[in-house]
Amino acid sequence: MTPIIGTYECKIDDKGRLLIPLALKKQLAINDGFVLKRSVFQPCLELYPMAEWNAMMAKVNKLNRFVKKHDDFIRRFSAGVRLTDIDVNGRLLIPKDLQGIAQVKKDIVLSSAINIIEIWDKDTYEKVIADTAVNFADLAEDVMGNLNDGSDGLS
Repeated sequence: MTPIIGTYECKIDDKGRLLIPLALKKQLAINDGFVLKRSVFQPCLELYPMAEWNAMMAKVNKLNRFVKKHDDFIRRFSAGVRLTDIDVNGRLLIPKDLQGIAQVKKDIVLSSAINIIEIWDKDTYEKVIADTAVNFADLAEDVMGNLNDGSDGLS
């Protein structure tokens, strides 16, 4: 799949629906459906296009359910997972329990994370971005500084 690009501010209505911005919809295989789940590391939700979810499940399926850590991971990773789609009006429904997990209120941010979309409460997103901005140069060096795959390199 081609990486998803962009960060978009949206509003969620009283029924838990958000209108997917047109620029984002153009990047997604809308008819294939999606999986919505809680994030492993952040107080947000993750929206997986079905092809990406299937690729992730192929990795998870390699885990051994008779190893307790693997079984615990699978349980936690799949907790609250929902199949979903975008309706004919271009809206995505976020169930109430997942809204609570992500502390989603009225204003939200849809942020591309390479091959998935993170769904954040706007205030929480801005705080996380501000908190990590201070150390981003160090993080970038630690994570990307030693990569040398023989290509033209990063600038």
